[in-house]
Amino acid sequence: MTDEHEHYEAVVVGAGPGGAAAAAALARQGVETLVLERGVDAGSKNVSGGLIYAEESAPYTIDDLFPAIREEATERPIDEYLIHNIAGDKVKTFDLDRIHHHDTDWCDAVLRRRMDSWLAERVHELTRETGGGLLTEVRVNGLLREDGEIVGVTCDELDPIKADLIVAADGVNSELARDAGLMNWDEPEDWFQGVKAVVEMEPEVIDERFGLDGEPGAAHLFSGDLFEGVRGGGFLYTNTDSLSIGTVFHLDSLAAERAEPHELLNALLTHPLLDQWLQGEYEEREYSAKLVPDSKKVAHPSPHRGRLLLVGDAAGQMQAQGPIIKGMNHAVTAGGLAAEAYADAKTRGDPTKAGELYERKLNSEGVMDQLRPTRYRATRSIAESDVVTGVGSTLINSPVGALGMKALGGAAERAFNSPFLLGMVPDSSISYVEIPIRIAEVLGEPIEGEGDTIEPPKLADRIGDLTYDVGDPHIELLDDSYAASGTAVTACPVSAEGFGGGCYRDERVQTNGEEKHLVSLDTQPCIECGTCAVVADTDWDHPSGGKGVEYKQG
Repeated sequence: MTDEHEHYEAVVVGAGPGGAAAAAALARQGVETLVLERGVDAGSKNVSGGLIYAEESAPYTIDDLFPAIREEATERPIDEYLIHNIAGDKVKTFDLDRIHHHDTDWCDAVLRRRMDSWLAERVHELTRETGGGLLTEVRVNGLLREDGEIVGVTCDELDPIKADLIVAADGVNSELARDAGLMNWDEPEDWFQGVKAVVEMEPEVIDERFGLDGEPGAAHLFSGDLFEGVRGGGFLYTNTDSLSIGTVFHLDSLAAERAEPHELLNALLTHPLLDQWLQGEYEEREYSAKLVPDSKKVAHPSPHRGRLLLVGDAAGQMQAQGPIIKGMNHAVTAGGLAAEAYADAKTRGDPTKAGELYERKLNSEGVMDQLRPTRYRATRSIAESDVVTGVGSTLINSPVGALGMKALGGAAERAFNSPFLLGMVPDSSISYVEIPIRIAEVLGEPIEGEGDTIEPPKLADRIGDLTYDVGDPHIELLDDSYAASGTAVTACPVSAEGFGGGCYRDERVQTNGEEKHLVSLDTQPCIECGTCAVVADTDWDHPSGGKGVEYKQG
């Protein structure tokens, strides 16, 4: 008898850095590997702020697996790393050179569409040699089971496929991780939301305005009072002929403050500090957004079930600890370790042990300690308590706090460069809002520059400039009451109060003489960030393969 389903030794779902690393490492071990990507091209669904690191201690780096990547697919090396603490028109800048170069072999700015599509070409070549390959425009919608055991994947566009190994590298909104019961979207505090604009700028202008000499570029971070008290901050990375400018906020804080992501991005773009670089000129190539897992809370300690192994954002492997922002490198390491674990399990005669070996490797290589520092878990309950937060806030904003800040001098900058201290930074307004403001107030100098010299695009224009191929609706609003789902109106990056052209809008409806405050949904402008799956009562899935938004920059 023959099996009714096609079979591959390994199926990798998602062709981002984690999936590409897993597929390349598997193919080089001679494993028949099929890669399935739901976008029209690898990278067309992917967004990153955009720095990829190669850590000296990592067992796998992207250039280990793809040696030509830096010459052919990244934007430019990033050598300078600065953070600007802001209070009104005062700024205090700290040099983050030590933390940036700590355990760093190299770091490059990237745009995901360019990099991921280049990786996909290499992956397709490698996997074809083992009898596999890479298919785009295929949405893997769930796990295939037999007698309760995971044996493969199901797809919108293809018949079910069986595999001895399934690597889920399908991103933060992983349907495979959810199907396996390994990840969920229950708590807004577990997630960040990133919003980004790619801004046009000629190479020579970038070098002149940022004081760059030669190939290396610069990264700038921003924190303080320009974000309406929402916990998080902003970034600016220099690319070859563009800038990546964006904001990243804790989703629970964004939701609680009813802040609108596009307006917070605009607050950064129009701040006087950015005038020294933009100088009244602004041409936005692309607007985008995504959810980001907070690895301190959701990096899965056992990211596997049966034949299924999770890598990258699907496993919550995104390190965001103060100015330490690393995700793609951890996905690459995880992808390499997943492939290594499967090869080891095969050698030992039991491929079903791949998941257990993968978990052990994540721990023995120090990956989990970076993602979920023990010191953070040990101090979190105290450091993030209302009592400590209240006392700390009072002290920081007192005259005694100001004297202490002055006395610290360079010690504050050294603290920002300490991997140990950053690994236990509490997720509180003190860390992300009040301390940066106080640093600027006490130690800062007035900004030389003007605000509001540019006019960012309207939200409707940002949405209209994106490319969509709309398929069937992929989100169902289960409870349309404002109490249950109203937060989506403000938290969704393409929605806003008083704006009728986004995914979500609120309206008051008269029914039998009673006014009801309701929320309505239009999935056509959806950019698939997944925010509403956390803050609203929805049934959320990805669009079918090749449908939905297509990012040209990423």
